[in-house]
Amino acid sequence: MPELNHFIVDCFQSFLLGIIQGITEFLPISSSAHLKVVPYFLGWNDPGVSISASLQLGSAFAIVYYFRKDIGLIINSFIAIYNHRQPFKDENTKLATYIFVASIPIMILGLLIKIYWPGFSDSYFRGLFSIAIISIIMSLLLAISELCCDKKKLFNDIKLSDIFLLGISQSLAIFPGVSRSGITLTSALFSGIERKTAARISFLVGIPAISISGFVELFSIYRTSTAIDILPTIIGIISSFISSIISIDLLLRFLARNNTFIFIYYRLAFGTLILSIM
Repeated sequence: MPELNHFIVDCFQSFLLGIIQGITEFLPISSSAHLKVVPYFLGWNDPGVSISASLQLGSAFAIVYYFRKDIGLIINSFIAIYNHRQPFKDENTKLATYIFVASIPIMILGLLIKIYWPGFSDSYFRGLFSIAIISIIMSLLLAISELCCDKKKLFNDIKLSDIFLLGISQSLAIFPGVSRSGITLTSALFSGIERKTAARISFLVGIPAISISGFVELFSIYRTSTAIDILPTIIGIISSFISSIISIDLLLRFLARNNTFIFIYYRLAFGTLILSIM
């Protein structure tokens, strides 16, 4: 009976964490920070890097589902690029090239950390103080990008240098509090890209990194767990998928008409709240 109660609690916690992951993955407020901080406030154990990354699979599946028509065209474009060696032939091949280029830095940094920094999950960078400071800094950078940049570029105006900068920025999202969507959106706004276009690019370039890290960590959990043990994680992935779809749709609609200052204020308050309780 105690084992059953423990299993039910694990399923409930994973379900709630999946919802948190889905909502915060695409809003520029850092999903990894919230998956660290919310359990702390609720008195739960830290889910850790493996569980947090696994929950991101739900978000990755949601992006693929939401942009399924775009994804189909992108896959065909990857094939066309390979066959014809023309990475900028049309809008779809450009997008495929941009996704590839933007994914390289975070893949390299993630691999290096996995190999040479096995204690990263318990490092200072995953502590509450670090998350708070990073959240405040990122809110200020997003504010500067809103106040000082034109934001007039549409997709066809984007340069490869803009995407390279976005890719470098995305690699910093490995550190909790940075926010992958937040840092890529900020980078895109600094490059002068229009908000809704910036958000769409931000979502699509995240697919490889989110998917690969999620599958790697889910596989590591699978190797060391029974089918019953992994079921709560599957429940979390499903709830993450559903909440992610809602989050993507709402954010795209919101950014088509509004700026990002509501998220800037939230991140300032979030970081300040963490500092105030330490």
